[in-house]
Formats: sequence, structure tokens, C-alpha cells
Amino acid sequence: MADGGDGADRFEASASAVGYVYQLRRALYSCVERHGRGFDWCIAIEAGDDVEEIVEGGRILYQLKHRAEGVRMTDSSTDLWKTLRIWADAVTNKRVDLEETDLFLLTTADLPVDSAGSLLQPAESGARDEDRALAALVAARQASKSKDNKKAYEAFDKLSGGEKRRMLTRVQVIGNAPDVDAVEGLLLRRVVLAVGHQYARPFLQRLEGWFYQRTIRQLRTDEMDAITAEEFDQQFTDLRNQFRPENLPIDEDIAVLEPDPSDYADMTFVRQLDLIDVSSRRVAIAVRDYIRAFTQRSRWSDENLLRPGEISQYERRLIEEWQDLFAEMEDDLGSEATEAEKVAAAKEIYRWAMREVRRRIRIDCDEPFVAKGSFHILADDLSVGWHLDFLARLMAILEPAGAST
Repeated sequence: MADGGDGADRFEASASAVGYVYQLRRALYSCVERHGRGFDWCIAIEAGDDVEEIVEGGRILYQLKHRAEGVRMTDSSTDLWKTLRIWADAVTNKRVDLEETDLFLLTTADLPVDSAGSLLQPAESGARDEDRALAALVAARQASKSKDNKKAYEAFDKLSGGEKRRMLTRVQVIGNAPDVDAVEGLLLRRVVLAVGHQYARPFLQRLEGWFYQRTIRQLRTDEMDAITAEEFDQQFTDLRNQFRPENLPIDEDIAVLEPDPSDYADMTFVRQLDLIDVSSRRVAIAVRDYIRAFTQRSRWSDENLLRPGEISQYERRLIEEWQDLFAEMEDDLGSEATEAEKVAAAKEIYRWAMREVRRRIRIDCDEPFVAKGSFHILADDLSVGWHLDFLARLMAILEPAGAST
């Protein structure tokens, strides 16, 4: 996108993006908090409110306001009145049952002493006074000339005095709420309990990735399609199991990579397949496995998920298994083998590497592309090969390009 907007536009776009991340991260935190405490809940984004939780015995609706440090939410604050407008409309149009719905406004802004927001803090704050809060809101509404709040005032005015009081009994305002970075810190502290300090951040990155994609799916459906406790528990547990000592995580974005085989035609591992007349379809599969394995291994390394020397030890085991079969093939073919016999034998070795080898980098990491792609990585640096004469033939092809005269 061209950078043609002014500074104010970029600031608004940035603030909006941070607000959306905050909304998703705060919803995820609610899921993590509830995880392991029963299955009588579900959660949705932009359904009944910014975040909606349905729990046994009722609903919890959240309005979330992410603001810069030092911002104060006064009695005439647009954040406050936009929130009241949403809830007042819902009450007027009977979209909420106040007997079974709690209304939360979470804001990173400060709540001035004796402001309506401060007087609607949870009871444990010691400052809650719903009558004084209502009086403050009525006074602010009567004194304000704000055009931004006009529709909110009109929605508030539609409520009777009794409805206003009943609504405020369900409202809880939480000021100085943790901001988007602080919520990430809270999440990290929670997931440390599941996977330990070393793996907390990569675990959370994957959990957030799943949650964001799942939320996008929910937003695109006509029905609410809320994230249920059972669904979250399964995802959390499956992901945690991937971080156990005997396993490694397989990332969905890598597991679905489909590279263009033509981009890799000159790579050594592809030339190895050309020597044994492998079909173009199987070459495409080999390229796919190579790219997935290379990318996944790189991510494991970047995130320090591998033990020291683990990749080299794994490759040594693969090479030694290959050496046994390759040496057997050499004995069986002998020195008088025809080219057709060499190609047929090579295809058997290649079939073994792609279909029969059971060697895993860790015992529970059973994703096939890891072993298959690792063989192609080894074939690319000529540590393994398929054709009996792969070294001599490939060196004859590769050497001239860099040979000196």
C-alpha cells in the first residue's frame, strides 16, 4: 500500500489495529483463565459485544477500550457514552436480559475519583455507588453539548429511570486495565505453567495464531459459532503435547506449503531424482517435503526448541540407515549392472526412504515430511543418494560450472 495518508490517518489506523489485537488477546486470556475449570462456557468476538462469554447461569458482555497512557475517562468521555449507548440500545430492544447479563467496561484509561466510571467499579474496590454514578451520568448528559455523544444521550434518554438503575446494577467498570503488552505478559505467565519458561513464548505464538484464525472463521459465519470450552481444551492440550520432551510442534502454516517445483529444478536433490527417472509429480512432492522440512527445522532452531546437536544426530542416524541399504545395493548389483538395473535398484532405495523409514527426530514427532524432507536435505548436499553412481554423475554435472581453467 502506498504511504499517501497524513500522520493523523496513520495514527488512527495504528490505534485501531492495536485495539483489535487487544480485543483478541483479552478474549484469549479469558479462555486461558477458564481452561481447566469446567466446560460450561463459550466465548465469541463481536457477537453480543466486543467479547461475549456465555457461562452457566448467564452472559458476560465486555466493551474494551485501549487508550494511550495518561488518558482519563471522565463523565463526558466518548468511550463511556458509546458503551452506554450500546447497552442502552440492547436493553430497549430487549437483546439482553439484565437478570442474567453482566456488563463489563474494561479500559486502560484512568478513572478520576468520584467519576461515574470510578463509582461503577466492582464492589471489592470499596468505591462502588450506583446512585451517585447515575446522578453523575445524568448531570454530564444535561451539561454536555458534545455532538459525538448525541446518539448515546438519545439512547440513554429512552430508558426509564428504573431501567437506568437496573442497567447500572449490572455494569462494572475496570480502569487502568492491563494494556495489550501487559495482557501478553499475563498470558505468558499462564502458559509457563503448561510448558515451562523455555517454551512459553513459542507456545503462546502458536496458540494466538490458532485463536486469531479461529476468530476470523467465526466472524465470517452467519451464526455465532462461538469457541466452546471443549474446543479450546482440545486445542490447548494438543498444542501442549507438542511441546513435551518427546515431541516437537508441527506448524500448520508450514504443513500446508505448496511451492512451485520449477523454482527448484536446479537444486542437487532434484537432479538426484532426475538420475533415476522419477516422474514430475513425484518430484513436486519431493520439493514440497524438502521445503516443509527445511522451513520447520529452521523455525525450531530459531525458537531454540531443539537440543544441542539434535539435528546433526538425527541426520547421522538417517545417513547410517541409508548406508546399510546402499551398501547392500552395491553388493547386489556388482560391477556389470546395466543402467536399467541401476535405476530400478535406486528406485527401491528411494521408495524405502520415502515410505518405509521409521526414524523420527523425536519419538512422538510423527509428521512424515520431517523424515522425507530431511532425506532430500541430505541428498542436496550429497550426503545420501539414490543412483549407484550418483556422486560421479552429479560431480560431472556440477563441477564444470565452478571449475578453473
